[in-house]
Amino acid sequence: MPTRTETDSMGPVEIPSDYLYGASTQRAVENFQVSNRKFNRAFIRALALIKWAAAKSNGELGKLDRKVADAIMEKSLEVSDGKYDQHFILDIYQTGSGTSTNMNANEVIANLAIQKLGGELGSKKPVHPNDHVNMGQSSNDVIPTAIHVGAALAITQGLLPALEKLRQVLETKAKEFEKIIKIGRTHLQDATPVTLGQEFAGYASQIRHGIRRIRHCLEGVQELAIGGTAVGTGISTHPKFPGMVCQYLSEKTGLTFHEAENHFEAQAAKDATVFASGALKTLAVSLLKIANDLRWLSSGPMCGIHEIHLPELQPGSSIMPGKINPVVPESVMQLACQVIGNDLTITLGAQHGNFELNVMMPLITGNLFESIDILTTGSIMLAEKCLKGIVANEARCAELLEKSLALITNLNPVIGYDKAAALAKKAYHEGKTIRELLKQDKVLPDEQINQLLDPKTMLSPK
Repeated sequence: MPTRTETDSMGPVEIPSDYLYGASTQRAVENFQVSNRKFNRAFIRALALIKWAAAKSNGELGKLDRKVADAIMEKSLEVSDGKYDQHFILDIYQTGSGTSTNMNANEVIANLAIQKLGGELGSKKPVHPNDHVNMGQSSNDVIPTAIHVGAALAITQGLLPALEKLRQVLETKAKEFEKIIKIGRTHLQDATPVTLGQEFAGYASQIRHGIRRIRHCLEGVQELAIGGTAVGTGISTHPKFPGMVCQYLSEKTGLTFHEAENHFEAQAAKDATVFASGALKTLAVSLLKIANDLRWLSSGPMCGIHEIHLPELQPGSSIMPGKINPVVPESVMQLACQVIGNDLTITLGAQHGNFELNVMMPLITGNLFESIDILTTGSIMLAEKCLKGIVANEARCAELLEKSLALITNLNPVIGYDKAAALAKKAYHEGKTIRELLKQDKVLPDEQINQLLDPKTMLSPK
């Protein structure tokens, strides 16, 4: 592959001519060939927006030549829009500050600005990746800022709308199923009746609570480390710089970003990401519960519960003709487990805030953004490909309800717990329903039996 020569403080480096990054990035390409796992689109978008806001601020503060500032701003927005994603090829498993990826952005944007201003690619003239694109910044404040900006955007523009859709579908199903009475279950054993609508209303409530928890975590995520530079002191930056960057990021994104309350905390600790990941993990647990319930409720179809029909999406077996599996719930359960695992990884990564800098920020980034991404797509998939098409099996609900021994619970106030328990055991051993046994043994008048065994009377407090 043809190359060009660029230099850094360690000397010359040969760079493939097709790439816009520079010497620092190329060294990282050669050093970190670990996983082929890259920073995702949301993070690169946020990183480039920070470079745009920094150039705008430095230009207005008179620290950056206007033409240079304008060129950096224009090309930063193009990078933010995804036009040059192919030039961001670094592995997540790299230096713990994310310096390599910060320099990746600096070098790509600098070379684009150089080309715009008529300079030679890789010459660092008239735009220098460190002196101009990175002016007033350090990887140590830029990377945590990009994590927060990117996560806030991904949550507000992707995850929360997906969860609102999921909530709406669940609430619609809860309304649709509100009159379908079925047996409740605790410990996987028969319990007193519920409606299918009550079950689905419980699922909808889980998602509503999840939305509230995730909204709450945004408070910390919208606090930015920018302006702390190397260790949190703000060395080499203008006092007004962090406030201006936050202002411009807020105007550009429609979110409210503000400077960190304490820059030493913002760079040395990643507590806000741990809190956010905890909210995502809780949502994952909710989705896992919902998805697993759907598998159980649809199990069978001939030899299981089968109180609901799931949409039939694809053949379920390479050997058993006609078999259909709950593929969407199982996909959701798997991604939920991944999010739970990601949360542990983020927690462990956040523990390594050594003195003035966390040194596992790329790891935290990769796992946090993966969690947001798969929860977003998984929620949409669950709503669109599964929940919307669920149909209640009313006959099966009624059949299982009538067979349940738990119906005798309503007789406790009339005949007492011990006698009711004895009757339930007798019904089980004789293979009879509670109704059949009560009538056979003439325990109560038929009219009272029918009244007490009416499941409608068991759905709410009396």
